Amino acid sequence: MDYSSHVYQHLQTTKNNMAGIGAFLKNAWNKEPVILVSCAIGLSAIAVPLLSPFTKYSGMMNAAVPYNYPVPVRNDGNMDDIPRHPCEPKGPTLDWFKNL
Repeated sequence: MDYSSHVYQHLQTTKNNMAGIGAFLKNAWNKEPVILVSCAIGLSAIAVPLLSPFTKYSGMMNAAVPYNYPVPVRNDGNMDDIPRHPCEPKGPTLDWFKNL
């Protein structure tokens, strides 16, 4: 017997599949609404931080703040990337945060 026409039938989205999902959700809502709502809250708790604009800004703030704070080294004239004084502003700034 050749069942090659039925091999990928379960992978296609059809009206029957969508109706089956709708019937499952309706049945689950009728039997266990608390579990269905808790699953929806759990799924939204995963999706909302990924879609939130605050994720972008928190990432930008984390990039501007260093992980460690080294002892300030004073520039002796040969080091361009080190400030001459510890209070001299060098490196990434948070000016974008002030302009929000």
